[in-house]
Amino acid sequence: MNSATVETKASDDEQRLEKLCITKGMRMTEQRRVIARVLSVAQDHPDVEEIHRRSVAIDPRISIATVYRTMRLFEDSNVVERHDFQDGRSRYEEASDDHHDHLIDMRSGKVIEFLNEEIEQLQHRIAEEHGYRLLSHRLELYGVPIEGED
Repeated sequence: MNSATVETKASDDEQRLEKLCITKGMRMTEQRRVIARVLSVAQDHPDVEEIHRRSVAIDPRISIATVYRTMRLFEDSNVVERHDFQDGRSRYEEASDDHHDHLIDMRSGKVIEFLNEEIEQLQHRIAEEHGYRLLSHRLELYGVPIEGED
């Protein structure tokens, strides 16, 4: 697949992460472009194996080692965030200025993104009560569906 073909087929959404990488001065090989596009359109939090599976469907020459190296580069450049949701796999999502937290279904592995203003205010209040100004936080909730419990 040549780059001209990829360029004309990629939408702005698909190129979002790729453009960010270029802005940060990263050299974008064709394989990195494919991986960036896979992440840009991901509606979930894929691990390296899933990113590889999706990338190989576009370009069969992409190795798992290339995906690992690219994800490390993307993470070091702050274009993706790595999450360890207690399932033994690092999962990734595009870095964003839009804050959100995660609820992880421990049975299915599904990750639900949410934002709750009460929790946000409580975290700031707790920091202030201890004499701190909150700069950042990450909240991950782990649970199982209520229906069907014994």
